[in-house]
Amino acid sequence: MPFSEVADRVWIAHHEFIDINIGLVGGERGLVVVDTYASDDLARAVVADVRSLGAGDVVAVVNTHEHFDHTFGNGELRRSYGADLPIHATEEAAARTVASGEAWKAKSEQSEQSEQYDDPRVPGIRATEIVPADHTFSSAAAIDLGDRVVELVHPGRGHTGGDLVVRVPDADVVLAGDLVEESGPPAYGADSFPLDWPLTLDLVLGLVTPASVVVPGHGGVVDRAFVQEQRADIGVVAETIRDLASRGVRVEDALAEADWPFPPERLEDAVRRGYEQLPRSQKRLPLL
Repeated sequence: MPFSEVADRVWIAHHEFIDINIGLVGGERGLVVVDTYASDDLARAVVADVRSLGAGDVVAVVNTHEHFDHTFGNGELRRSYGADLPIHATEEAAARTVASGEAWKAKSEQSEQSEQYDDPRVPGIRATEIVPADHTFSSAAAIDLGDRVVELVHPGRGHTGGDLVVRVPDADVVLAGDLVEESGPPAYGADSFPLDWPLTLDLVLGLVTPASVVVPGHGGVVDRAFVQEQRADIGVVAETIRDLASRGVRVEDALAEADWPFPPERLEDAVRRGYEQLPRSQKRLPLL
């Protein structure tokens, strides 16, 4: 999918497979690719699109978090632009990239007959060598492109423990990774932090103006109002978990005992993870 310019020298390629967004930020020193797609084969198409744009060479890569659909193209980007191409991520994301990717591969092999894993691109994903980031940071970092600076910020835990957002201040753009999703409910997985996520989005909102272009990890480009609304719903999930646990509702009964802002079947991991996060003082013994 060709890149489309959403702000001054900030391009987005939206790919139907996994509904993912690949970002590209340009400066006088070159281009930064934000997330690299889900396999060597898929990343090869990204490289072709970058080259067809004719805006320069890639000088850095950023992974917004460790999941396979955002990192498995790392190796192909290095083969295309040099073995020393820096790949940036938070320390937490980089440390978890290989384990997270191998877990996805194993799960897909065990569930080959399920609709989720019968796509013809899945074998290529499984065959991809996992290459983690090698330029890491704990809270904030910057990539100097000469005439502009690309800011990398770890606003806190949410979709994963190592999420980052990419801010291009002069263009008023924030690439939010999977902390923000437009094409479906926020993805609460087995490595999510549902009780932290609302406060993390508060920090993201502090980086966003009413005129900002916000690029979610999946789906269409959004604005600050959308992020505010999603933050409110994520906040409801967190507070509902706290309320249910404080009233002694068992974790296995929680989904049926409340009204949720997202489909309950998408919140099983959110509830389980939320209960695990709560200190003992905030949980009552289950009601019999």
